[in-house]
Amino acid sequence: MRIAFAGFHIESVSFLTQEATYGMFDASAARAADIFGRYCGTNTVPGGVIKAGAAAGLDLMPIVYAYQGAVGPASDEAVERYCAEICAALEAVRGDLAGVILHLHGAAVSPSHTDVEFLFIENIRRVIGDLPLVVAFDYHGNISPASVALLDAAVAYKTSPHVDMGQTGERAVGWMSRLLAGPDRVSMAIAKPPLILPSVFSATNLDPLASIMAEAARIEDEAPGALDISVMAGFSYADTKDTGFSVIVVGETGQSEVDAIAEGLAETIWSERRALSAPAPVYSLADAVDYAAIKAKYARAPIVLLEHADRMNDSTHLLKALIDKGVKKVAVPFIWDEAAVRAAISAGAGQETVLHIGAWSSARAGKRLQVRCKVIETGLKTYRISGPMLTGQAVDLGDTALIDIDGIIVSLVSRFAFAVDEDAFTIFGLNPRDFGVIVLRSKTHFRAVYEDIAEEIIIVDTPDWGTSNLNDLPYSKLDRTAVYPLNALAKASVLPGGKQ
Repeated sequence: MRIAFAGFHIESVSFLTQEATYGMFDASAARAADIFGRYCGTNTVPGGVIKAGAAAGLDLMPIVYAYQGAVGPASDEAVERYCAEICAALEAVRGDLAGVILHLHGAAVSPSHTDVEFLFIENIRRVIGDLPLVVAFDYHGNISPASVALLDAAVAYKTSPHVDMGQTGERAVGWMSRLLAGPDRVSMAIAKPPLILPSVFSATNLDPLASIMAEAARIEDEAPGALDISVMAGFSYADTKDTGFSVIVVGETGQSEVDAIAEGLAETIWSERRALSAPAPVYSLADAVDYAAIKAKYARAPIVLLEHADRMNDSTHLLKALIDKGVKKVAVPFIWDEAAVRAAISAGAGQETVLHIGAWSSARAGKRLQVRCKVIETGLKTYRISGPMLTGQAVDLGDTALIDIDGIIVSLVSRFAFAVDEDAFTIFGLNPRDFGVIVLRSKTHFRAVYEDIAEEIIIVDTPDWGTSNLNDLPYSKLDRTAVYPLNALAKASVLPGGKQ
C-alpha cells in the first residue's frame, strides 16, 4: 500500500503586489525523507499523516512539502514548478502506487491561476488515473466544486486557531484507508452558502460559529457509519469566483445522505449570516488606543490590541498611534522589515539610532515611520514552535533586532512569522505578562494562547488589506452580486434556489 504524500501551502491576499517566489518557498521546502525528519512528532498535517500512516501500515512516499503562511500571491513559477515536480514523481512510480494524499491550503492564487488547488488536483488526477486521491485543506480555504469533483475524499481543519492540524492529517489517512478497503462505500458532497466573512470573525469559539461547529460534531457522532464534516469559513482576501464558506461532507452513509447534510448545514450558516458577520465589537484606531492607555494603568494582565487587518506584519497604524500617545510598557512583536533589521545591526547593540520602520508592503499599511530608538540586541533567531498551533515546527526568522522606542519594545524580523504564542517573546528573553499593552497582528490564531494571558482583547480596524469592511476590497474575480454582505442578498431571507 504505497501512498504518496506532497503539499503546497500558501494563504494568498490577492490585493498585495509582493509575490511569494519559488526561491522563498524552496528556502524552507522539505523533500523525500527530510519530510519525515522535519515533521515527525509535530502538530502539522505532515506530522499527522506520518503518525497515522505508520499506524495503518502504509508505505508513505514523501515527495515535496512547500509551505508559506499568510502573505501575498504565489508566483506562477512557484505554482507550476511544484505542480510539475509532484506530477513527475508520481509518474515515475505510477505502477507501484496505491493512492495520493495532498496538503493544499485552499486559498492559494497566482497571477495566472486563481484556483491553484484545482491546478494541482487536475494535473495529479491526470497522472494517477482512478487511484484514491485525498486532500487535507485549511479551514480558510476557498474550495471549488470542480476540485471536489476530482477527489475521493477531502477534510479540513475544524478549529481556528488551527490546533487540530495533526488530527486533520490523521483524518486524511483514515479516509485513504477506507478508500483502499472499499472505494464504493465512500461518498462526498460540497455545499457553498453565498457568504464571505472577515477572517477576524472566523474564530470557531465565537458564536454563532461555535454553535454551528457543535451541530456538525453532533451529526458526525450520531451517524450510523463513518462521517466527516468540514465547515470552512473561507478566505475573503483571496479574490476568486469560489471565495467564501464551504461545507464538505465525507461519509459511508450514501450520496443522498451526505448531500442532505451538506445542504442542511449550508442553510444553517446562511440563516446566521448577519450574526456571523458581527460576533464581536470592532474599535476605531483612536478609540482603541485611548481605551488601552487608560485600562493598562490598572489592569492585572496585558491589554491585547489586535491589528487584524495587517496581512504582512508591517502595518504602522497602531505603532504610530501608541508612540504619539506616549503609551509605555508596550510590546510589538515580529514586525517584518529586513531593511530596518540591517540598519539596526549596523548601529549595533546598546546604541541609540534612528530607524525607518514598516509600511513597505502597500500604502494601506500606513506611513513608514522614522523613530529614534535604542537597539537592545541583534542576532539570528531560530526556534521550534512551543504553542498549540504548529507545535514543533521549525521557524527561521533570519537576522532580527530588538529595539526600544521610548518604552515600546519592538522586535524586527527578516522573515515572515506568526506572533501568536509566547515564543515571540521568550526567544528574546521576554515575558508577555510583563507588558501593559501587546500589539498582535493575528486574526484568530492568537486566541489559543492570549485569551488566557490577556485581561482584554480589543479588535482594532485599520485600513490594511485584511479589513473587516469587505465592501472596501476591490474584488474583480468574485461576483459581488452573488455573495453576502456585498450584494442585495443582504436584504433577502432565502438562499439562491428559494430555500429559506
